[in-house]
Amino acid sequence: MSFSLPDFRRKWSCRGYMSAGAAMVTVALGLSLVLTERAEARKYAAPLDIFGLGTPRPRARVHSAKIPLPRPRPEEAPKASDEGPPEAEGKPSPDKPGDNKPAEAAPPPEKQVSACRLALTEDIAVAPSIPDIRGPGACGGEDLVRLEAIVLPDKRKVAVKPAAILRCTMASAIADWVRKDMVPLAASLGSTISDLDNFDSFECRGRNRIVGAMLSEHGKANALDVRAIKLANGQSIGLTDRTMSRDVRERVLHSVCTRFSTVLGPGSDWYHEDHIHLDLAQRRNDYRICQWNVWDPLPQVAPLLPAERPEEAPPREVAAKPEAKEGADDEAAEKSSPPEDKSAPEKKAQPHKPATKKRR
Repeated sequence: MSFSLPDFRRKWSCRGYMSAGAAMVTVALGLSLVLTERAEARKYAAPLDIFGLGTPRPRARVHSAKIPLPRPRPEEAPKASDEGPPEAEGKPSPDKPGDNKPAEAAPPPEKQVSACRLALTEDIAVAPSIPDIRGPGACGGEDLVRLEAIVLPDKRKVAVKPAAILRCTMASAIADWVRKDMVPLAASLGSTISDLDNFDSFECRGRNRIVGAMLSEHGKANALDVRAIKLANGQSIGLTDRTMSRDVRERVLHSVCTRFSTVLGPGSDWYHEDHIHLDLAQRRNDYRICQWNVWDPLPQVAPLLPAERPEEAPPREVAAKPEAKEGADDEAAEKSSPPEDKSAPEKKAQPHKPATKKRR
């Protein structure tokens, strides 16, 4: 059977209608295929297809990678123990907390103890350590202690009243001063030391309590104000008491000026007239200040009457009174004199002579 284009055209004369129908059939078949593909594509949406029109790409097949096996263990190698390190019974491992107890935070590292703290033992002073103080500005300090008492070589205790908050270095200096200088002084007076009168220790303030002044050594816990040292026999060594022996106060002066970098007392300013200020302030070239005037003692009995005039003293000169005053005195004398008897004969008038006084 032969078929050619002219025969086709001749056989099918209504080719215009047939071409339109064929086109419609073709479009219908194409739409059915597209809708089917879209229905399958909805199950696996493409990542960049925001309208859902694209066809997802088929996934590539996953091939399992071949992992090489380790080499066999040599025979001469030591055998590995399967058992873990033995643990103490009842104590959980630090890395593995117990089942009943929650994991605790690691404790902060302990602060290293200073050399001063190690040297200031209970045989020297009762001075427990206290936490560091961080006050406003530069107030406070580190390595602080509360000096409650000083232990003497014979194990007796000198109470610090009230207890002083000081740096360890300052507390150690106070303890050495009392143990080595004040104990012999009290022994020379026939007694022993019982108390140390603490007038002021740590206080966050400026110098002399003036607002805006430079920070005092008291604000750094590096100073102590001492008013007196009390003895066991009831006597008190007042460091600024003028009734106390001058020799005793001078001995205290020399001892504190040797041990401390700053000593302020009477004569330095009117803020330190009733106590002694001691501190260990550090200055350039180890400069020291020692301003304490030891005044002479006051007389024990104040003289009430002047002393008697010695006999060999020359006589005192008395100035003569003015004539007007002397005339008035004479008139007053005449008035005070008794009236004269009229029957007596009249005496002859005598010239008036000025009165004179004898010298003593």
